[in-house]
Amino acid sequence: MTLQPLTPVNCAGLLQPGFSLLQLDGELLLFGQKGWPKRSCPTGVFGVRFKGGEMKLRAISFSNDSCYLPPLRCPAVCRLDPYDGLPESYLIHGGRTPNNEISSSLYMLTTDSRGCNRKLTLCCKERELVGEVPGARYGHTMSMVQSRGKTACVLFGGRSYMPAGERTTESWNSVVDCPPQVFLFDLEFGCSSAHTLPELSDGQSFHLALAREDCVYFLGGHSLTSDSRPPRLFRLRVELLQGSPLLSCDTLETGISISSAMITRTGPTHRYIILGGYQSDSQKRMDCSTVIVNEKGIHLEPLESPQWTPDITHSRTWFGSSAGEGIVLLAVPTEGRPSQADLHYFYQVSFQTEGEASEGEGTQGCSQESTDYDDSTPLEDSEELYFGRDPHELEDIDDGKSDNYNEEDEEDESQAGYWIKCSLGCQVDPNTWEPYYSTELHRPAMIFCSRGEGGHWVHAQCMELSESLLLRLSQASKRYFCLDHGGVPHQEMTPPRQVKALKRTPMKVKDRKTPPTIKMSPAKKSFFRRLFD
Repeated sequence: MTLQPLTPVNCAGLLQPGFSLLQLDGELLLFGQKGWPKRSCPTGVFGVRFKGGEMKLRAISFSNDSCYLPPLRCPAVCRLDPYDGLPESYLIHGGRTPNNEISSSLYMLTTDSRGCNRKLTLCCKERELVGEVPGARYGHTMSMVQSRGKTACVLFGGRSYMPAGERTTESWNSVVDCPPQVFLFDLEFGCSSAHTLPELSDGQSFHLALAREDCVYFLGGHSLTSDSRPPRLFRLRVELLQGSPLLSCDTLETGISISSAMITRTGPTHRYIILGGYQSDSQKRMDCSTVIVNEKGIHLEPLESPQWTPDITHSRTWFGSSAGEGIVLLAVPTEGRPSQADLHYFYQVSFQTEGEASEGEGTQGCSQESTDYDDSTPLEDSEELYFGRDPHELEDIDDGKSDNYNEEDEEDESQAGYWIKCSLGCQVDPNTWEPYYSTELHRPAMIFCSRGEGGHWVHAQCMELSESLLLRLSQASKRYFCLDHGGVPHQEMTPPRQVKALKRTPMKVKDRKTPPTIKMSPAKKSFFRRLFD
């Protein structure tokens, strides 16, 4: 058991609470981070390597036929082992975006290909469900169960916004526990069904879910209704019968009070280690536990904890996820220390033995994070192809290559472009900005101020412009002056009245008859002219 500090190499700002670590094709994927993807990695998926006490990120690409995968925090993530010729994959449901929108979509993430230079390409597809579909939520769990030769997915728990009919101005962004229903759906046909069990009377979120064959164990969790973490442990048994599934639930007495815990598997058997979490709102759970799930049930045993550092002991919060068998990536905030440039301290907690650790050295991980979206291609590998190279040679070659993510490679948008300090009262922060106008997507709307030599650009939101006024100013050819140069928020709110010119049409007399015309030759005209003269 070891606790090793990690030094993030130009990537510390990307890892934020709520991320998920996935493992595909021998690599670790970090998913759901800060902001939206940047130009260095439009997909927001990074490959992570732990080596020599350092943590480095590498951009990961998606295939051309992939759907967009938004950065989701606290989603339900479930691993699908290879079966029936299908590749290993992950299911991702729900989660919260950086804009505080809660998703109800279901995605499947798989490996698309490996290039000749061993570059990993992923494929993401959105799966549609029919029937009783689970709503938008986060902080819930998904697990796979097998019964009578069939496989199904079990979804439970989570929290979401209040129903639309109950939301008021004061409680518009308030979240509540989702109803304690168990959703069961199969991936082949996408059919979903909801089940209510009397044992599950209260909603819970940020709990643990451990599955073995046809049983799923729900451990701990937090309830918003009672604002508590009761020591709950439920065993849900799912029988996939020919007609409709049969679900039963038992309440066990060996539960523990815990929420937002990290859990890692320690081998091919159903043996796990629980690390971290919270016992109450103001108390972290510093103890570790071993969990064994077998045919007899579930067994929890205390486990010696690592020698925590003072930064970990005195921190109020912590977060992390499993980075492989017996390994946990742990992060604690720096608690506002001005001497620390990074927001978090990072540690690698390993419960492996010395032999297992030596075998797992050099394991690459992957990380998925998001920052602001920009229109550019991902970092590409060198044009040199690695034909005939051994894997260990490629690992050494990868170090220092240009496809390693470096935050310093990003343009300093705080000094130029859309993220300038536009005025004395500018409040646009590239790290916390969220779309304000309906026309905004990845960048804040700006408007040109004509005052001064050459003029300058300002943020429309900082100028307190309404959306209708912004559209009128952008379409008209009139000059605009910002607040620092004599402008007022409502200077153009009432545009000058435009009177349309009346279209005058000549009046027509009803049933007016035109005089008849007589056709005459020139000789006749000359005769009549001499006659009347």
